[in-house]
Amino acid sequence: MSIVVCGASGALGRLVIDELLATVSAEQLAVVVRNREKAADLAARGIELRIADYSEPETLTGAFRTGDRVLLISGSEIGRRVPQHTAVIEAAKAAGVAQLAYTSVLGGPAADFRLATEHQVTEQAILDSGLPYTFLRNGWYTENYTEHLAPVLEHGAVVASAGEGRIASASRADYAAAAAAALTGEGHLGAAYELSGDVAWSFAEYAAELSRQTGRTITYNNIPADAHLEILTGAGLPAPLAEIFVDVDAAVGRGLLEGTSGDLARLAGRPTTLLADSVAAALTAS
Repeated sequence: MSIVVCGASGALGRLVIDELLATVSAEQLAVVVRNREKAADLAARGIELRIADYSEPETLTGAFRTGDRVLLISGSEIGRRVPQHTAVIEAAKAAGVAQLAYTSVLGGPAADFRLATEHQVTEQAILDSGLPYTFLRNGWYTENYTEHLAPVLEHGAVVASAGEGRIASASRADYAAAAAAALTGEGHLGAAYELSGDVAWSFAEYAAELSRQTGRTITYNNIPADAHLEILTGAGLPAPLAEIFVDVDAAVGRGLLEGTSGDLARLAGRPTTLLADSVAAALTAS
């Protein structure tokens, strides 16, 4: 039996591996990745590489073993995730894995924004498979914002269309710690965790924190959704993706991403990372 992380060469996956290695040996771990070269550093740490592609179901044959505990990190290709995830689910069922944990979306079936749809279909596919499951319904990563500070600092403005809505975000490392706990601990089968930060913040508060830490005046420009869409597409973002991002801001405005259930801190075994700390880390790295 191994603990298997699918998509381990991505930003979240690598953090999950780091968390797992704090409690289990490398010999107990395996990763499912598309590119052997990109995962060479993981192999150098003694972790088994299983080469497969979500988009090529035949490559998933043999990717899992009976009794494995598997983390399916959702694919990054919006619009293609359902068939990709279905291929993983079917391979996991054929192998007889002991657990399939899935990084879903905050709110699960109750989420009414477009980005949630593929996650909801995936959750239902997992339920229909009969596999022992754990749903890790991740909220927003603070890095979704702090990793893109250059235009904010250049123009002195945080631009969004979320009104006064609040976001209970947390760092990727927080979500990684929760995933590792769900894979190594007991009592998580059949559970659906609503994972979010301990403290929700508004874009106005985000702008104020940037101002405080940079010593510059950063404002929050709340703009209409159609103007927001025009800005994003004008910056080169494909229209379907831009529409999803604007729709997320609308969900923020409706309060769908402000919930602070405490599940993330409980699973991770520590308070979630504060917005101020994430901003400081991003400014140091920039």
